Amino acid sequence: MVKIVAWNIARREDAWRRLQECNADMALLQEASPPPTEIAHEFDIDPAPWRTDGAGLNRAWRTAVVRLSDRVSVQHLEAKPIAEAHRGELAVSRPGTLAAAIVTPLTGDPFVVASMYAPWEAPHRTTGSGWIYADASAHRVISDLAVLIGQQGGHRILAAGDLNILHGHGENGSHYWAGRYATVFSRMAALGLSFVGPQVPNGRTADPWPQELPLTSHNVPTYHASHQSPATATRQLDFVFASAGLAECMHVSALNDPDQWGPSDHCRVQIEVT
Repeated sequence: MVKIVAWNIARREDAWRRLQECNADMALLQEASPPPTEIAHEFDIDPAPWRTDGAGLNRAWRTAVVRLSDRVSVQHLEAKPIAEAHRGELAVSRPGTLAAAIVTPLTGDPFVVASMYAPWEAPHRTTGSGWIYADASAHRVISDLAVLIGQQGGHRILAAGDLNILHGHGENGSHYWAGRYATVFSRMAALGLSFVGPQVPNGRTADPWPQELPLTSHNVPTYHASHQSPATATRQLDFVFASAGLAECMHVSALNDPDQWGPSDHCRVQIEVT
């Protein structure tokens, strides 16, 4: 079995120390800044620069694929900006939002892992709008993922991360936003990457139940806002997708109980591949 942690660590140094203790083989990180110097040698991390490009912002953090144990070997796939990438290379629309690698267990077949992050964006200034949205960023990541798929079926890809969107509903019950968010999940499915969780019962549900969340939803909270705590978290922003054959061999759960949440505003998502 390969044990993977997907986690938006929100640039927290303490999260790197928590990774040392989690007995996982791999970590798929988002909003990761460099690990503390005194423990950096303990991690095998893809060599990309510690930044996320775009929007004129200085984001000194990125997605990362990290090997945590000797139970797997890893071939990091170099991500290049679209303007610099050659045909057949991993071209990324916004460097820092996608990191990928080929993972080979001690026993079993290799598979590809990808850490995804969809940054917030804003409408053009001429609209006069105060909106922020992340579905456009998510679609850019999906476009970038497509280079890892070379056949209609039979691929073995696991993609996970913080997409800053909602599943099965929109903010405050908005049908408009629910429709926009649904296109992300349907487009992933069209590529052959099904949504595999985390979902009930593999995680604690929101309590009290938020009014915006349909009563039929199986979502589990993975993020708490600044005015909330792990105990009062309500929204799921973190998702795992996988190829059909790989999804059948996976168990995905949100480690979202308050006593296991950790130092970030996102909880860890645990993925077990058997």
